[in-house]
Amino acid sequence: MTLTRTAHDAPALDGTTAAAVLARCAELDAFSSSSRGLERVYLTPEHAAANARAAHWMREAGLRTWQDAAGNVWGRREGREPGLPALVLGSHLDTVPDAGSYDGMLGVVMAIAVVERLARGGRDRVAELPFALEVVGFSDEEGARFGTALLGSKAVAGLWDEADWDLRDRTGTTLYRAFREFGLDPALVHDAARPPEGIVGYLEAHIEQGPFLEAADASLGYVTTIAGARRFRLSVIGEARHAGGTPYPRRRDALVGASEAIATIERIGRGGDGIATVGRIEVWPGAVNVIPGRADFSLDLRAETDEERDALWLRMQAEIGDACTARGLRFEHVEHHEAAAAPCAPWLQEAVVEGIRSTGDAAPMALWSRAGHDAMAMASVADIGMLFVRCFDGISHHPGEDVREVDVARGLDAFEQTVLAVARRVEEA
Repeated sequence: MTLTRTAHDAPALDGTTAAAVLARCAELDAFSSSSRGLERVYLTPEHAAANARAAHWMREAGLRTWQDAAGNVWGRREGREPGLPALVLGSHLDTVPDAGSYDGMLGVVMAIAVVERLARGGRDRVAELPFALEVVGFSDEEGARFGTALLGSKAVAGLWDEADWDLRDRTGTTLYRAFREFGLDPALVHDAARPPEGIVGYLEAHIEQGPFLEAADASLGYVTTIAGARRFRLSVIGEARHAGGTPYPRRRDALVGASEAIATIERIGRGGDGIATVGRIEVWPGAVNVIPGRADFSLDLRAETDEERDALWLRMQAEIGDACTARGLRFEHVEHHEAAAAPCAPWLQEAVVEGIRSTGDAAPMALWSRAGHDAMAMASVADIGMLFVRCFDGISHHPGEDVREVDVARGLDAFEQTVLAVARRVEEA
């Protein structure tokens, strides 16, 4: 369901309060391609509508706005003099299918609110900053349409992969064609790239997407690093034979082998320092009276450091291989994704900690992010920092996503003070 009124119809309001931030997140829910839930993916009319609404709020906060060559929406307020490098605040506006209201969107709306806070209230503190402030709403953090994540932030970081133009969505539309239909010129996508010397740093506020802040009864936390991830297609290959006519000693059952492999993956993941998930399995030939001859399944592996992640994989690979050999099965694997861990810069961590302490939390909680974020791509061109906001039961990528107004209020205060803490550190550098 697409909201038909234009951004100019939306009444101006003070967007600096937690209540206003939550109301704006709810307003973005209207830009959905699904009548049964929230779904807003890259280069769609819903994406365009969300960009337009975010740009409207940015202009109300006094930012100059534009949409870049990859479809990201931006706003900018100059600092003490025009043309200074920018401290970039942002997150993403796209969603997974059947999404919640806060993953990504909360961070964009909070960033706009923080700039408005700093620019108003009787004293324009943005005009005193030793850098410009920019807000970005990234366009494709989730990768839900074309199957590869971070397209918007990768373009900004100069990491666009020309091979991606041939990616297709579920209707067969290529990324190249989608660009054209959205009104973007594929030949200009590299114009979205930002040089490192133009960025002071990148700060992102985000719901935690985990249960640790809630368990600690803490509103906010700071991120030490974003998990490095590897993804594999794993295959166990045996022999398809008649289910009734083949005795157990003669069976080479690929599904039984895959089941043992999945249990091994969970056991090693639970006992290690990472997270391992099998999210999909396919069996061939898939008949009730045929012993499975092949099982293909996914593996998503994440850890705080690349070394921990890689050590987990080597152990899994060895144990699964040995188990398959003992059963007369063949084990194969193909890696199709690797993302390095993205540590947050110590000086920006310190600024975020200072911001959280300003809300009355004397000992802010450190967390490593098990989920990926646009900050991972931005780490290629800038130092990064992240503020986590408590979310109900750690639920995310689900309509049950929820946050408390008091936590958002503390998050706004902390984010504002973080920007001022960054300014002090830049002045002292």
